[in-house]
Amino acid sequence: MKHYGLTLLYILFSITILQAQEDKSQEEKAYPLDTLDTKDKYTKIIINSDYTWSYLDIDRPDIDMDALSDHWDTEAIHAYRGVSIESLPDTVMLTLVDESHPFALPIKGQVYSKYGYRRKRPHRGIDIPLTTGAPVCAAFNGVVRVAEGSSNTGGYGNLVVIRHDNGLETYYGHLSKILVKDNEPVRAGEPIGLGGSTGRSTGPHLHFETRYKGKAFDPERVVDWENGCVRDTIFLIQKSYFNISSHYGKPDKVTPVANANQSSSTVKPATSTSGPVYYKIRQGDTLGKIAIKYHTSVSKLCKLNKIRETTILQIGRKLRVK
Repeated sequence: MKHYGLTLLYILFSITILQAQEDKSQEEKAYPLDTLDTKDKYTKIIINSDYTWSYLDIDRPDIDMDALSDHWDTEAIHAYRGVSIESLPDTVMLTLVDESHPFALPIKGQVYSKYGYRRKRPHRGIDIPLTTGAPVCAAFNGVVRVAEGSSNTGGYGNLVVIRHDNGLETYYGHLSKILVKDNEPVRAGEPIGLGGSTGRSTGPHLHFETRYKGKAFDPERVVDWENGCVRDTIFLIQKSYFNISSHYGKPDKVTPVANANQSSSTVKPATSTSGPVYYKIRQGDTLGKIAIKYHTSVSKLCKLNKIRETTILQIGRKLRVK
C-alpha cells in the first residue's frame, strides 16, 4: 500500500513537470510577428505568432488636455482675438519644464533677425537660418492647434501653431512641408515640419514665435538659442513684455503696447532701485512667490543667495532679491 502511494505521487509529479515544460515550450514558440498602426500614433497593435495581439504605448507625451480648451480654434491663426492686454494680469508665473514636461530646441542655429521693429514693421518673432528640408521640432509637449498651408496664413507660409499646457503657444513659420495635423498631440523634440522659405520670406529659415493668450513677446526671454536650452525652469511673464519694443536683456521703455490684434495700451516700466534689496522670509513664502513679488526669477534668486531651488526657506532669514 505504501509502495502504491509513492508510485502515484511520482506519476503526479511527472505529469506536473511535463505540463510545465509544455507550457514553457508554447511560450517560447509565441513571438511578435508584426505591428499595426492605430488612429493614435502613440499606440501600436502587436500581432503574435500564436494569433494573439496586444496594445503597446510608445512615448506618449504627458499633456494636461483640460488646460488647452480656452479659445481653442483650429481655423484662426490667432485664437485669442477677444482678449485684450488690459484684461491680463500684470505678472504670470509659468512652469516651462519639469520632470514630465521636457524642452527641445526646434532647430539648432543662431538668431539672425530678432524680435522688434524691422524696416518699420513689427517682427513678432525671431528668425533662425536652416537648410531646406531640415526637421523642425516641437519645443514643448502640446497639441497642434493650426497646421495650415501658405494660401491661408499670409506671410507665415506653411505654418504650425502648437498650444502647450504651460500656457504658451509656439508658432513655426515658412515650413516647406507640414508633418502634423490639427488636434494632433506632439511631444517635445518630435518633428512637426520641414524647414523652408514659404510665405513672405527671402530665404530658408524658421520664423519662431512665443505667445501668451495670443500676445507675442520676445522668444529669447524663454529660449537660450546659443546654449540650446530654456533660460529657466519657471518663467515670470510681465504685461510689459507684450510691447514690441520690449527685448530680452534690455530695460523696458515707456511706449505704447501693440499686440498681435493691433490694439494698444500704455505700460509703466518697473521702478529701479540702486544697491542690493533684501526680503525677510515669512511663513508660507516660497521662492516662486518671492520671485513674482519682485519681478524676478527663481534661478536669479538662487544665484544671488547661493542656494538651490530645493533649499528650505527659514522664517526670519533675509533673502537678497535684487
